[in-house]
Amino acid sequence: MFLKYLEQAFDAGELQFFSSLQSLCTKSAFLRYLVPLRKAEWVVYAKAPPLDGNGPEDVLRYAAKYTHRVAISNSRLLYIDNDKVQFRWKDYRDNKQHKTMELAAQEFIRRFLLHVLPEGFQRIRYYGFLANCHRHQKLALCRELLQSPVPEHTHEEKDYRDRYEELTGKSLRTCPICRKGCMLVVEVFEPGQQPATAARNQHTRPPPFTNTS
Repeated sequence: MFLKYLEQAFDAGELQFFSSLQSLCTKSAFLRYLVPLRKAEWVVYAKAPPLDGNGPEDVLRYAAKYTHRVAISNSRLLYIDNDKVQFRWKDYRDNKQHKTMELAAQEFIRRFLLHVLPEGFQRIRYYGFLANCHRHQKLALCRELLQSPVPEHTHEEKDYRDRYEELTGKSLRTCPICRKGCMLVVEVFEPGQQPATAARNQHTRPPPFTNTS
């Protein structure tokens, strides 16, 4: 069923191919590429969490890395220059060794966008009593059977910096250089606009000294 919709998207001109996949732009090449996929028997693989760990907590911790984080963090980016991007990665096939890789900027962006879900796809889906179609009714039934009161909802909106510090233990208000001073918003200005503080400093700055002797 998925391959059928994929072929329809190709016919509608909704698919674009770049870099090493440019050869799939023609209909014949695209159909040949789908042949082995039609023969594959797609089966969802699942297994119980390891017994020597924390069970479901380990699974949840592992899955959370992919559901609430971007494909690559800024700390892994080493430099960007001359349309080249160099970054650090971990080779799990080589005893988890940290290595560096350099890619063309276009190829780097292509690989990054592979981690972006297409429109209509959801990263997390709920099922059972948490399914969207009957979540409200099922939760009410669960609370009734468990004799659990309805939790009180607090509408207090926390600042995003406070939430970040609660989750990571790091403060966005602390200067990232000295780790002692506090970052304060002095002024907000539009792109291309000169800050008012800079303009005031120019007016208050003493004139340059000229030696006429």
